Amino acid sequence: MNSPLKKLAGSLREYALSFPGAHEDMPWGERVAKVNKKVFVFLGILEQGGDQIRFSVKLPQSSGWALSMPFTEPTGYGLGKSGWVTVTVRSGKQPPLELLRSWIEESYRAVAPRKMAALLDAPAAPAAPSRPARSKPRPARRKPARR
Repeated sequence: MNSPLKKLAGSLREYALSFPGAHEDMPWGERVAKVNKKVFVFLGILEQGGDQIRFSVKLPQSSGWALSMPFTEPTGYGLGKSGWVTVTVRSGKQPPLELLRSWIEESYRAVAPRKMAALLDAPAAPAAPSRPARSKPRPARRKPARR
């Protein structure tokens, strides 16, 4: 596999595994990304000397639009009927990385449990407010004298 395709395949794999609860598995000898025991990206078989990479994602919202592109097709084994799309990226003809990442995210959201998918929309935790350092210690409070 040539270097740009190998780099792209590694980048897509790393991106898929960055989602909450995502992990890699190798059923059927094929590399996949799963969440909650369900596949959300078929990353394919790494071919030595190949000039293309293939991966499949579930696209319930954008499969119609995605299938209008020349580098996509319905996924085999009947999965295409359920919105699965196979993407083939050839050497020298790479679609925009952000488009491929958006499809991986859509597939994750379609397969992941709602609570896990909702974590993608949660705002980042705000940083704890920092207090300025005191230049000198406070004087101890004195109790008023009794009369």
